[in-house]
Amino acid sequence: MAEIGIGILGGGYMGKAHSVAMSAVGAVFDTQLRPRLEMICASTPESAEKYRAAFGFTRATDDWRVLVNDAGVEAIVIATPQDLHREIAEAAFALGKPVFCEKPLGASLADSRAMVAAAERAGVPNMVGFNYIRTPASQFARQLIAEGEIGDITWFRGEHTEDFYADPDSPVSWRTEGDANGTMGDLAPHMINAALALLGPVEKLIAEVETVHQARPGGTVTNDDHAQMMCRFANGAMGQMYFSRIATGRKMGYAYEIMGTKGAIRFDQEDQNALWLYKMGGDDATRGFTKILTGPAHPDYEPFCQGPGHGTGYQDQIIIEARDFLRAIETGQNIWPAFEDGMEVNRVIAAAMASSRDKNWKDISEF
Repeated sequence: MAEIGIGILGGGYMGKAHSVAMSAVGAVFDTQLRPRLEMICASTPESAEKYRAAFGFTRATDDWRVLVNDAGVEAIVIATPQDLHREIAEAAFALGKPVFCEKPLGASLADSRAMVAAAERAGVPNMVGFNYIRTPASQFARQLIAEGEIGDITWFRGEHTEDFYADPDSPVSWRTEGDANGTMGDLAPHMINAALALLGPVEKLIAEVETVHQARPGGTVTNDDHAQMMCRFANGAMGQMYFSRIATGRKMGYAYEIMGTKGAIRFDQEDQNALWLYKMGGDDATRGFTKILTGPAHPDYEPFCQGPGHGTGYQDQIIIEARDFLRAIETGQNIWPAFEDGMEVNRVIAAAMASSRDKNWKDISEF
């Protein structure tokens, strides 16, 4: 075993999740690299010190440059607003430090391309934080599809829907400013990443992006509330996706349905420990979807719990990410999804935004 000094930029929602994950990953997965919580960065000295004490870091700072340049920080986790991702990642790569970056990779496709180029020049491990696809159920779905259990895929429907802005009387905030904080920047990347993971590349698409509540108490909304798109995958399958922050009643509507020539799969993150599987064959009277409760037989479940049906949770997905990042550093080989995979998500988003603006189909190869 060897220690590795971890620096985390951001102490809020995701900063806490990554701090807890780095504290727990060694015990859960018996990793060869054991994280040492070296330094955390937040927006003010007071908040940085608060997070340091709460999460167990050795030191704290309110300047990301201090953290990135510190000799004791050997690997970087970026959990800041998107407009800082590129500058921080480029600085870390220039020092040869591995980087884990929360999604979306960059605030724009141009940012993402620059970050991929910086990672390639540095030749060090890099990873993007798409945690939902790492549930044991979704990993099992990927496995079933790859093994041909439901045949050739013909159709995909995916959504990422939440309702934190369903109330038109909710006031403006940082979430209502800038494309990177809108639904296409915030929620859509997760489901687009899922589609790419489950079915492969998107070839072309047509999309509509809309701001439903253009004025809210306190000001004007400058980004999107929801979006829909039809797409065609490179494998020939049809696809539909919907993304929304105004989906009344939906709390974590990360859900997909996949149809193949031999069967079908359904999944909903609000019931994240179950996968619904349909297989053709057998008696028509008893043929139907089977609810599969995840357990030790499914990917990355047993390290958390030996009891089937007991379930894993959101924080466990972040711990699995931490394990993968540490393994990439240990082996010197990227583990999916790397920065290049994050850039592919940004390409689809850029095509969707252009399609909505121009009101026509777009080939992903153009972006």
